[in-house]
Amino acid sequence: MNTGKQQKPVLTGQRFKTRKRDEKEKFEPTVFRDTIILGLSEANGELDAVAKFLDITGSRLDYRRYADTLFDILIAGSMLAPGGTRINDGDKTKVTNHCVFTAAEDHTAIRTYAQVFNKLIRRYKYLEKAFEEEIKKLLLFLKAFSESERTKLAMLTGILLANGTLPPSILTSLFSDNIVKEGISASFAEKMFKAWMAERDANAVTSALRKANLDKRLVELFPANKQNVEYFSKYFNEAGLKELSDFLHLQQSLGTRKELQKELQERLSQECPILEIVVYVKEEMKRNALQEHAVIGLLWTCLMNAVEWNKKEDLVTEQALRHLKQYAPLLAVFSSQGQSELVLLQKVQEYCYDNFHFMKSFSKIVVLFYKADVLSEDTILRWYKDAHIAKGKSVFLEQMKKFVEWLQNAEEESESEEEED
Repeated sequence: MNTGKQQKPVLTGQRFKTRKRDEKEKFEPTVFRDTIILGLSEANGELDAVAKFLDITGSRLDYRRYADTLFDILIAGSMLAPGGTRINDGDKTKVTNHCVFTAAEDHTAIRTYAQVFNKLIRRYKYLEKAFEEEIKKLLLFLKAFSESERTKLAMLTGILLANGTLPPSILTSLFSDNIVKEGISASFAEKMFKAWMAERDANAVTSALRKANLDKRLVELFPANKQNVEYFSKYFNEAGLKELSDFLHLQQSLGTRKELQKELQERLSQECPILEIVVYVKEEMKRNALQEHAVIGLLWTCLMNAVEWNKKEDLVTEQALRHLKQYAPLLAVFSSQGQSELVLLQKVQEYCYDNFHFMKSFSKIVVLFYKADVLSEDTILRWYKDAHIAKGKSVFLEQMKKFVEWLQNAEEESESEEEED
């Protein structure tokens, strides 16, 4: 008796059906392209019909897989090779005339295309990131496109930035050397900003740039030998974008003031001689085209930050007067104009209100500055009448009442003496 284990019969030629989920799907961008181009052709350029076609087609075609092909076609009319050249193998049926690059070079026409992208991305949320990557890629390919195509892409980008479909961070592609050095980045940015500002006000645009940390990089849109505020201002002023020019000037000024304040703070902590500080500040004013009224506010802030103030109200006044008397000659140098004096007086008012231990010190500081020729009689009277700020106004006007009356009486007596003479 054979006790060994019997072998099971083997079937030859049997086919095993592969489960659908185990099949590796073919990647066929050309088939996808042909389907999209045919659908766009049947829509005949009617953008409502295009939007409807794209909406329906997304449920049966894999947009997630072919996102770059989809956006290449909708913007450039064809699949794009690395660098931006069209892939059509010389076959005109592989290219569509219903795309952004063949649209009219008109803000309204491009805005209508922007609405198609908005609808598509709202419907298929997963396309949002892919679309950002597509625009970043196209910005790197700008050299391969015609001037007209670049203009339309710039307009589309500006409109989509304005309505929030694209984040400002995509603009980092414009800083690529190969398009910067040929002036393509600056030209593109000019048209893009115009379209952006046509949709949103200048404050919204500059705020978005600031949040994306692009505000300090704008000069990098120009070749290395032109990366300065003067050239930037001239270029965008001539393009009718003065708001952008003013914004960059402001950003530069803020940066300069921050550095100046840091250096002043350091010199005051080291108790540098006043004359040395005066020379340094005057040089910085000349080098950075800073106005006196901007500097006086910085000096006040630095002087008040240089001291560890007593927390007792009755002692802090004495401490402040001693400290400010020492540096009054420094403030006097940079308050030679009425506007500068008024800025300083308003800064004193603001500081005394924001630091409640100083509430009773205000009038004493003003009188000290009057006696030290930092503040003039005219400026104090102007401040009292209508140039004060809202902070603590009633308290400080009351404090100053007797001194102002004294100034007014002294002025009247002086006028009487002149008349008698």
